[in-house]
Amino acid sequence: MSGNEETTSDKNVEIWKVKKLIKSLQKARGNGTSMISLIIPPGDQVSRVSKMLADEYGTASNIKSRVNRLSVLGAITSVQHRLKLYTKVPPNGLVVYCGTIVTDEGKEKKVNIDFEPFKPINTSLYLCDNKFHTEALTALLADDNRFGFIVMDGNGALFGTLQGNTRDVLHKFTVDLPKKHGRGGQSALRFARLRMEKRHNYVRKVAETAVTLFISNDKPNISGLILAGSADFKTELSQSDMFDPRLQAKIIKLVDVSYGGENGFNQAIELAAESLANVKFIQEKKLIGKYFDQISQETGKYCFGVEDTLRCLEMGAVETLICWENLDIQRFTLKNHSTGEEKILHLSSEQEKDMTHFTDKDTGVELELEENIPFLEWLANNYKNFGATLEIITDRSQEGSQFVRGFGGIGGMLRYKVDLQALQLDEFDEEEFDLDDY
Repeated sequence: MSGNEETTSDKNVEIWKVKKLIKSLQKARGNGTSMISLIIPPGDQVSRVSKMLADEYGTASNIKSRVNRLSVLGAITSVQHRLKLYTKVPPNGLVVYCGTIVTDEGKEKKVNIDFEPFKPINTSLYLCDNKFHTEALTALLADDNRFGFIVMDGNGALFGTLQGNTRDVLHKFTVDLPKKHGRGGQSALRFARLRMEKRHNYVRKVAETAVTLFISNDKPNISGLILAGSADFKTELSQSDMFDPRLQAKIIKLVDVSYGGENGFNQAIELAAESLANVKFIQEKKLIGKYFDQISQETGKYCFGVEDTLRCLEMGAVETLICWENLDIQRFTLKNHSTGEEKILHLSSEQEKDMTHFTDKDTGVELELEENIPFLEWLANNYKNFGATLEIITDRSQEGSQFVRGFGGIGGMLRYKVDLQALQLDEFDEEEFDLDDY
């Protein structure tokens, strides 16, 4: 999926996954220098990296300490095997982490991770150390939003984008607009009309160019739009009927700059910096605000809590799933080996402490633990199967904090009204019936 095709929600889920990976990699420590961090930027050759690894293998064979030598050689071999899975470097580059880490219990555990990042990673890195190096991944997270800029004045227009620290000029053109002048006598009105017509055509051209550059697959490919300029062209454009409403909705700010062209672009970036920093915060507030509106209007098109949300997910009713990024709930998959039945439990870390072993309430048979993963990780991997979009939020805004404290940090906005109370009663009745029947 290309960056333009991805929705903001998918992008945010990818970002959350990388954040989680960084956390676990940063905690990992190994004995000696047997932890390899390898980053290959887009456009590089797999063959070049393979040759470099073969040279490193030769050098590592001379390490004096036997234990360290074997673990480094083992890690290099693992990386070489991983690289054999790729005929060429993926479009966004390749990240590989390999090595033997020491767990909290003091046991050794092999780690092999290779993935293509969700956007291009322009770093080339090979390090063999007693820890994994994740600095380049952290840089990926910082610049997740792409902003569009239109700088227009009487001499021409410039279209650019800003993503993190990377600014790109996409297109620019010059224009020759007639100046106001007092000559002409009888034809002063004609001059004024011609002047207005040329201005009108200029605004139309800017509006049309903006659509070709900032909209792809019928969706804006930017998180926000800044209109900059020295005259009142930017205001005229923002209020014009010719300007695409999808882009109009993305306007964050109009800024006055004293130059046009590249200098105006740089000045606009500086003046808009504060507004750009707040975009994510505002998006989150809007999303949770919409959720609270559903509750206050008693539409019945909302759910919260693990059980209700899962029930609505399975019905395909959830349109937008909202989850706190630090949701403290584990998903346990338990199996009864005598019947082959599986049971799913969702427990917080507090409840987990009290559970030393799992027993089936009905049969008294002890159940075996098949899988234990964080619930949010399970949702991040499976939300698309339920036809939902997943929004991962923080508790930094007042609304976010209220959602986490009041609603347990998980909920959803539904496509249609679901009577959850009736559903619970039905399930209760079914259980009663089963017992009587038995």
